[in-house]
Amino acid sequence: MPNAEIAANQKDVRLAIGLLAATLAYNLLEGVIAIWAGIRAGSAALVGFGFDSSIEVAASTVVLWHFLKSLAGASQCELEAREQAVHRFVGFTFLALALYILYKAGTDLWFRNPPEESVIGIILAALSLVVMPVLATQKHKVAKRLQSDALALEAKETMCCFYLSLILLIGLSANALFGFWWADPAGALLMLPWLIREGIEGVKGEPCCGD
Repeated sequence: MPNAEIAANQKDVRLAIGLLAATLAYNLLEGVIAIWAGIRAGSAALVGFGFDSSIEVAASTVVLWHFLKSLAGASQCELEAREQAVHRFVGFTFLALALYILYKAGTDLWFRNPPEESVIGIILAALSLVVMPVLATQKHKVAKRLQSDALALEAKETMCCFYLSLILLIGLSANALFGFWWADPAGALLMLPWLIREGIEGVKGEPCCGD
């Protein structure tokens, strides 16, 4: 590999590490605030949003560890084996999130549990609508340059946080303004096919950078 190509690759690895660290830090803060605000307001929707953040923290941590090992000079064989393992782990986090959403949204609809009003929750969801697409887009670009399926899948999980933030914001607002208590769980259920498909592809180790 030419020196210029090696340097470019190392630059992208460092960029990936920075993006993953930013995602990890934001999700840690987001999860703590969401769970705290959810417990304070008695909002199961916000607590569930915090649980989603913990899943994303796990995914980002594992992928970050992988790239730190790459920067430390692991062999190509080791990196390829670890890439597949990390890809599968992130796939499992998608399936875990899908199971949780199925349980949470299903019970909310069955027992007619409306999301509680929370100004902090609305502000947090709105902030995530701005932050998450930026992080996801940048990680997807770097993943394509590095040909990293694991990073590409983790970027999709970041976009999942964007969609869940949008669903949470719509659900809280629709319930507060119009009394549409079912908007939040119904919207979450619509994400299940996508989450399950991405999770299965991740567990199988199928590439996701083809686009």
